[in-house]
Amino acid sequence: MDSVEQIVNFLNKYKLRLSTAESCTAGLIASLVADIPGSGQVLDCGFIVYSPEAKQQCLGVSAETIERFGLTSEEVAQEMALGALTRSGADIALANTGLAEADDEMDGVQCIACAIRLDQHQGIVSETVQFSGDRNEVRRAAASYALLQLPYYYERLRAV
Repeated sequence: MDSVEQIVNFLNKYKLRLSTAESCTAGLIASLVADIPGSGQVLDCGFIVYSPEAKQQCLGVSAETIERFGLTSEEVAQEMALGALTRSGADIALANTGLAEADDEMDGVQCIACAIRLDQHQGIVSETVQFSGDRNEVRRAAASYALLQLPYYYERLRAV
């Protein structure tokens, strides 16, 4: 799929409600969905959690995970996605954390996680992707990428 409108249609087709847990993208994922007519049928809620404290308090991310793996790691993104899933009425959650700008090889590195709850099954998948561009180009690219990957994540998690 190559458009957010197709993603909204995908979520509608499978009767999935989406929750987002966003750090670096700061609500861009949810905003992209909300731009599409009919998104109210598929968008449950969004969490914007920049600080370690917000990640812990709002989503239940473990302080130990943050300390051990770093604030912008796949492990933190996974716990963010699971936290969004358990703290909402959603069936599927997308999470993002990363660095939109850095002076080293971490520049543009984004960690994305997707958690799903179907019937009694719960699963999670994550990946780390690097984007180029200035701060806001990286943020927009990460938000768009995460959304457009949703069907792929869904199929991987359904198969588990």
